[in-house]
Amino acid sequence: MQTRFFRAAVILGLLSAIGPFATDMYLPALPDIGRSLGASVGQVQFTLMAFFIAMGAGQIVYGPVSDMVGRRAPLFFGLALFAVGSVGCALAKDIGTLVLFRFVQGLGACAGVVVPRAIVRDLHTGHDAARLMALLMLVFSVSPILAPLLGSVLTEWAGWRSVFWTITGFALLGLVLVATALQETRPAARRIDSSVRSALAGYGLLLRDRHYIGLVLIGAFGVSSFFIYLANSPFVLIDLYGLTPRQYGLAFAANAISFIGCSQLTGRFGRRFGLELLVRRAVVGYAGAMVLALLLNLAGVDHLAMLLAPLFVGYGFLGLVMPATAVLALDRHGAIAGTASALMGTLQFLLGAAMMGLVGMFVDGSSRPMAAGIGFCAMIVATITWFTLGIGTGVRGANRDHRLNGPDKGR
Repeated sequence: MQTRFFRAAVILGLLSAIGPFATDMYLPALPDIGRSLGASVGQVQFTLMAFFIAMGAGQIVYGPVSDMVGRRAPLFFGLALFAVGSVGCALAKDIGTLVLFRFVQGLGACAGVVVPRAIVRDLHTGHDAARLMALLMLVFSVSPILAPLLGSVLTEWAGWRSVFWTITGFALLGLVLVATALQETRPAARRIDSSVRSALAGYGLLLRDRHYIGLVLIGAFGVSSFFIYLANSPFVLIDLYGLTPRQYGLAFAANAISFIGCSQLTGRFGRRFGLELLVRRAVVGYAGAMVLALLLNLAGVDHLAMLLAPLFVGYGFLGLVMPATAVLALDRHGAIAGTASALMGTLQFLLGAAMMGLVGMFVDGSSRPMAAGIGFCAMIVATITWFTLGIGTGVRGANRDHRLNGPDKGR
């Protein structure tokens, strides 16, 4: 049983990581891409926005389709489309072509985001689902640790185009993995009631569920703070603070390690305190650290360590928030897990892209727009958590915690 549990986590984590690899791996190359293609900072950042917009828009289709036809077929299609987009990026001769094929990449990559979450819900609920989601995130989070380092080495040795050829190889590996190691978790008998009409009805149901929407938005603004960091940190840390691409990769990996390490405590803390109480407490730590980073910046403390240290702490707390909110949001909607996962991903990625674009309008060569954007997202997360779950150690939501975690204690 444990072997199958960890095997599922590795397979789903690797599939989930292929798309983010396409972003994390080329972050150290962003300044070089701008110079090579004669593009401005804003134009280069739009290659990120195009990817995330496609990731958000595509998920709203992949989710219901995975409920109707099963989980494997959408993964095959998405990975093949992702490979085509990767080849196009590698051959791009101008920034417009790169943006176009990054959009194609995103349309393919979103299958690897929405379908594994639905598979987790197919297999488990409660704290077992939280544990599997955290293990999936452990494998998935290899991407932000290793991808920037690998990307920096490839960029220095063979140029930025080699990054996209390498990503193409990962896409082909993903296709082999789905074909040989992933079994269908939504059998035909469970697809009978799934259709376009049921999908639209499911989206209507989800949009009217304020608890679900609140949990999704907590994750969405948390993700947005990370997207803002993704888009701005290469220029802030490399151009402003003078880090080399390899040093940037190490700095980026530090935040990923913090996020990963804390995410692995989700199952244990969720079993002990209940998932809702875990989210409430972790959000306090996350918002406190990110607002501190902003206040230090506003006070004129312009030292790299004073920027990176609060981010390290804040993203650690976010590592507790993300898997727990995903499990809580999907728990009530097992019959439409693919649809619920898709809407979650769509809202999170589209909001993340919007926040990235908003902060991009204020880029001035300093670290302040990035710090302000991250701090603003953190304050919104705290506010939404207050209205959805309550913040602190109160009993609000205790009944839901008991209902969610109680049945699993006997497993």
